[in-house]
Amino acid sequence: MTSQTALFSARAPLPVRMRPTSLEEVAGQSHLLRAGSALVVLADPGAGERAAASVILWGPPGTGKTTLAQAIARSSGRRFVELSAITAGVKDVREVMQEALTQRDLYGQSTILFLDEIHRFTKAQQDALLPGVENGWVVLIAATTENPSFSVIAPLLSRSLLLTLRPLSDDDLGTLIDRALADARGLDGAVTITEQARGALVQLSSGDARRALTALEAAASLASDGMDGEEPPEITEEHVGQAVDRALLRYDRQGDEHYDVISAFIKSIRGSDPDAALHYLARMIEAGEDPRFIARRLIISASEDIGLADPQALPLAVAAAEAVQLIGLPEGRIPLAEATVYLATTAKSNSAYVAIDEAIADVRAGRFGPVPPHLRDAHYAGAKRLGHGAGYRYPHDEEVGVVRQQYLPDELRDTTYFRPVARGAERDLQVRWERIQRILGRRPNQQD
Repeated sequence: MTSQTALFSARAPLPVRMRPTSLEEVAGQSHLLRAGSALVVLADPGAGERAAASVILWGPPGTGKTTLAQAIARSSGRRFVELSAITAGVKDVREVMQEALTQRDLYGQSTILFLDEIHRFTKAQQDALLPGVENGWVVLIAATTENPSFSVIAPLLSRSLLLTLRPLSDDDLGTLIDRALADARGLDGAVTITEQARGALVQLSSGDARRALTALEAAASLASDGMDGEEPPEITEEHVGQAVDRALLRYDRQGDEHYDVISAFIKSIRGSDPDAALHYLARMIEAGEDPRFIARRLIISASEDIGLADPQALPLAVAAAEAVQLIGLPEGRIPLAEATVYLATTAKSNSAYVAIDEAIADVRAGRFGPVPPHLRDAHYAGAKRLGHGAGYRYPHDEEVGVVRQQYLPDELRDTTYFRPVARGAERDLQVRWERIQRILGRRPNQQD
């Protein structure tokens, strides 16, 4: 048997073999692993009662929830019990609690209960956890990919620390890949990898360590197939593409392609082409672009390009961003697509965007003068003696709610910034705006 053949005959998958044995080996989540943090204290075998706090780990798949739980158990010397909310029931939970109580009372050994996918537990099943957590029979480490505020009962939330895990950075994923290639638990130097293939693995993994290592193992197997030479085989981009059964997009999240695709995405929305916009959205999603970045760009587009022509565009874009934050990918692609199609097909106006930029340009150029005296604050002592507020007319006293008086400083008295367009909901706004201009004694100067 060749070394390559032996390498891939291992029973456990590469992500399992490479699971860290201590917190020092964990890649990513540095914000949770600072000295003195809850997880570091929990992993300290000498922490005693200081480390009795239960925790709920909330984050996307492949960010290290199970890894952290197992590393803490190994480092702390505690008994480790793992349950999956998919298969475990109330009876299983109660048996674990009783055994943990027995181990504590008879042998002085504390138990870590790792409960994966706690959001799948019913209220009754979560209720069964409360006595053990509250009385310290177990230290619960629960993992969930869904917002615990909606999926975990309030009594359990109040008795636990909620810790949020982040997708792994490109550097974190690169570190994991390099370690798996060299480590005896992993590929043990039996294969090498090109820089392009390594970058492709990082790109396609989208912050998911498990996905990166699974793809690496499959690509290594392809590269080693039929190779019996003395030199280790090399993983190429083609091997990575075959392993994950998808095309490798030429997309550098820090380079030109990143800016070119997002530019084309926004310009397609502005140009009212939903098909082109969806194409560029799909390219970004498949290339591993941060969905929160896409959502932020949709919010900007709703404000800049749609504006007052459709006042519902901005709330819908914000709702899509909140949905992506709550559910992540792959489901997050649906609200992103919904917002993209809506923005692309609705009426467009940049009047508010142009107006604020023109106003800012005047201020920066020094065109701002004193506030007219009748608009100044007259509520403090001595203000009226200075003439503040004198002659101000209260619009609500008028039947139409608008009165003719000067609002801009003298230097800008006849300046117009806002010029509504006759598109979408802004068409009705334009009619109101023209009436207001006439009451104020100005000449309407709108654009088509």
